[in-house]
Amino acid sequence: MKRAAHGGAGRGGWLALGLLLVSLLLVLLGTGVGSTGLENLWPALWGRDAEPSVRAMAQQIVWEIRLPRTLGAWMAGALLGLAGAVAQGLFRNPLADPYLLGSASGASLGVALALALVGGVAGLAGGAPVSVFSSHWLVRLGLTGAAFVGAVLAVLLTLALARGVQHTLRLLLAGVIVGVVLGAFTSLILLLSPDSLQAMQAFLLGSTGFVGWSACALMAAVWALCQMAAWALARALDGLALGEATALSLGLPLAPLRAALVAVIALATGTAVAQTGLVAFVGLAAPHLVRAAVSVPHGRLMALSSLMGGVLLCAADLLARGLVAPQELPVGVLTAVLGGGYLLWLMHRRTAPGGLL
Repeated sequence: MKRAAHGGAGRGGWLALGLLLVSLLLVLLGTGVGSTGLENLWPALWGRDAEPSVRAMAQQIVWEIRLPRTLGAWMAGALLGLAGAVAQGLFRNPLADPYLLGSASGASLGVALALALVGGVAGLAGGAPVSVFSSHWLVRLGLTGAAFVGAVLAVLLTLALARGVQHTLRLLLAGVIVGVVLGAFTSLILLLSPDSLQAMQAFLLGSTGFVGWSACALMAAVWALCQMAAWALARALDGLALGEATALSLGLPLAPLRAALVAVIALATGTAVAQTGLVAFVGLAAPHLVRAAVSVPHGRLMALSSLMGGVLLCAADLLARGLVAPQELPVGVLTAVLGGGYLLWLMHRRTAPGGLL
C-alpha cells in the first residue's frame, strides 16, 4: 500500500510539472493570439528600426491587454478548479460543481439588479453605451462587486435554509432550491428591464476580454488564501470520503470543518464569477481529469485540480480568440461544449459493457 501511495504521489508530481509547463506555454501563446499576430508584434517590440509610437502600441497590446487577460483566465480557471474539487469532496458526489450552493444564480441576480439600476447598457458617463465588462472603472467596480456580493449572499441563504452545515444532503437540496428561485428573480428583472438583456448576456456567457492587472492581483491573492485553507482542510475531506461515522470516529469536528469548506467554495467561486462571468464545466471537469490521471489524497487533488482548471480555461480562452478571428466566441460557450462533451463521453464509457457503472 505504501508503494502504491508513493507511486500515486510520483505521478501526481509529474502531472503537476506537466500542467505548469502547459500553463507557461499557454501564457506565451496568449500574447500572440489576436487581430495582430505575434509575427507583427515581435518586430515592433524588439526591432531596432521600430518607430516609438508603433513600439508603444505593441507594448500596450501585449502588457496591458493580452498578458493580463491570459493570466486572468488562468487564475479564474484555477479558482473554479479548486472550488470544484472542494465541492465534490464535501458532497461526496463527482457531479458537484462550484455553483451548487447557488453562487452562480446569486451572482447573476446581483448583476441583473446592478444593470437595472444603471439603466442596462446606458453608461454612467454621458450615457455612452457600455457592456457588462466595460473598462469604465465605476461600472466595472459596480458590476464586479454586485456579482461577488450576490454570490456570497446566495451561499448564506443556502446555509440559512439548510440550518447550517450539519447535513450534507439538506445543504445540497437547499443550494438547488436557492439556485432555481434566484434564477427566476433574475429572469423577472430582465423581463422588467429589457435594456439589460444584451449586457446580461455577456455575463451569462462568460468573458475574459476585460480582465486587467488589478483583477489578476485580486484573483491571485484569493487563490493563494483558498489554496492554503483547502490544504489545511484536506484531512477533513479524506475523513468524509470514508463516511461521516468514520470521520466522527477519527475525532474530526465536522460542523466547523464543513463551514470552512463552504467558505472556501463561496470565496473562490464568487471571486472568479465576479471577474469573468459564468464559465460552465471548468470546476466540474477539472477534478475528473485529475482523478482519471492519478489517484491522490484530497490535498494533492485540490492543488492539481486548481492547475487543471487554469489550463482548461486558459486554453478555452485562446480557442475563443482564435477560432473565428477577428471575432471572438464567448469563452463560457466553449467550456460548456468541451466540458459537456467530455462528461458525456465519460458517462458513455462507464455505462458501456465492462464499464464502472
